[in-house]
Amino acid sequence: MTRRAARIGLLTPAALIGGTALALAAHRPGLTGAAGPGFWLAAFLVWLAATLAARDIAALEPGHAAGRRLVRLSVPLLFGLLVLVLWEAVVVGAGVPAVLMPPPSAIAARFTTALPVLGADFVQTCLKSALPGYVIGCLSGLGVAILADRLPVLGRGLLPVANVASALPIVGIAPIMVMWFGFDWPSKAAVVAVMTFFPMLVQAGAGLAATGGIERDLMRTYAAGYGRTLLSLRLPMALPFLFTALKVNATLALIGAIVAEFFGTPIVGMGFRISIEAARLSLDMVWAEIALAALAGSAFYGLIALAERVATGWHPSVRTG
Repeated sequence: MTRRAARIGLLTPAALIGGTALALAAHRPGLTGAAGPGFWLAAFLVWLAATLAARDIAALEPGHAAGRRLVRLSVPLLFGLLVLVLWEAVVVGAGVPAVLMPPPSAIAARFTTALPVLGADFVQTCLKSALPGYVIGCLSGLGVAILADRLPVLGRGLLPVANVASALPIVGIAPIMVMWFGFDWPSKAAVVAVMTFFPMLVQAGAGLAATGGIERDLMRTYAAGYGRTLLSLRLPMALPFLFTALKVNATLALIGAIVAEFFGTPIVGMGFRISIEAARLSLDMVWAEIALAALAGSAFYGLIALAERVATGWHPSVRTG
């Protein structure tokens, strides 16, 4: 343990300091686009140090929960910083044209200067399109799953159709929704609702069926009807399944809204901006929009995961996490 801690204390600062120095050195006039073997050897050593440090950090087994959370956070953080540093160094050092791959520094600069545009795109895509469609699709999927559970005949006929319909490509759905609901956000919300409906339907159906026979017999001895059993037993037992669908749909909703904007939208939105700026070969703005989408999707996913830990603290997967 002591030897591993010593390696972590040596390799982690070496990787961070070496990577920062490497990225800064790549911008020197003599190295930009003309990096020599020494530069690439240094890049390899930085990668090796970061990899070994991440391996040793991941092997740590702290005895308290706060330490375990710190270990789980440190590995992806170190890996993410390594990716950004090496991206900067390789792209600048090799002289890769910005129209092919801009460095992270150029993307960050464009992100800060285009905040008003990015803010408007975020409101249009995330708040007006993805969020309403997400709520509609998840609630509809849950409602239909409960109805199918109440009427087994409906369930046996609906679930096979749902499995087939869930395979429909978004590029086929989006133009139809645009023609039905227009070019503004309702058509994008409709696409998101269709995409999020089926995962929730399948997961909710599995969750409602996961209740054991002993628990249901116990509710019958209390003279509990279907509604009381549903609210007091079956829905709480189905929460892990429901949160799985919610987390899956969190990413599907944003992807669906962005892709749907490629098929017709007002002059605002992440998908619109990506298509327009890509046509102009303004790849730094395209990557800024991608970074915004990644941040928004990660934040939304994190909120749902936090709600899951609060709502399902009784579940073994949460207690042991």
